[in-house]
Amino acid sequence: MKKIIQVLLAVVIVALGYYAVDMVYSSIRFQNQTAARKAVVIERIKDIRSAQRSFKQVNQRYTSSFDTLISFVLNDSLEFEKKLGSADDSVAVAKGLVKTEKFKMAVIDTVFGEKKLTVDQVRNLRYIPFAAEGTEFIMDAGMFTTESKVIVPVFECKAPYKTFLADLDRQELINLIHECKTIFEVYPGVKVGAMDAATNDAGNWE
Repeated sequence: MKKIIQVLLAVVIVALGYYAVDMVYSSIRFQNQTAARKAVVIERIKDIRSAQRSFKQVNQRYTSSFDTLISFVLNDSLEFEKKLGSADDSVAVAKGLVKTEKFKMAVIDTVFGEKKLTVDQVRNLRYIPFAAEGTEFIMDAGMFTTESKVIVPVFECKAPYKTFLADLDRQELINLIHECKTIFEVYPGVKVGAMDAATNDAGNWE
């Protein structure tokens, strides 16, 4: 009987040890997967922010519509200025050779900097990576009055963790969302901008 109890205890200890190790590795896997997915979501939301900033440059406001934003990127252009000649050259100035020339470039060719997006990539900006098919970023736009009574255009765009981590460890996801809401009091997901503050379009990862 004593040996049977010892064997059972040994089995229980091994099982508990395995369970503890598995929990640790499960947590590590979840953290690694979350970090990898979050990086991809952040890159896409950065592209949305770039598009919104260019839209505001032209329209003096942001838009809450992905249809409007995507159409702007694919079909509109931005105006730039190029200086011809040097203002430090007095002879050129006297001869009227120093002037400013305006030219336009397609938004899609300029808005994302060195990163060039294809037409299909622009059309897919609205969709949250790793989320269920067709799941869009939550986007809003409007005007905000600061404490100094200045009215400024604002926008926000966000992707909840529950959308792009839904197929990962359920309990780990619940724990993550709970920590964000109750302990750290931050948005449980990736977010840029805000509707209730002038944030200069900052992201919550920055």
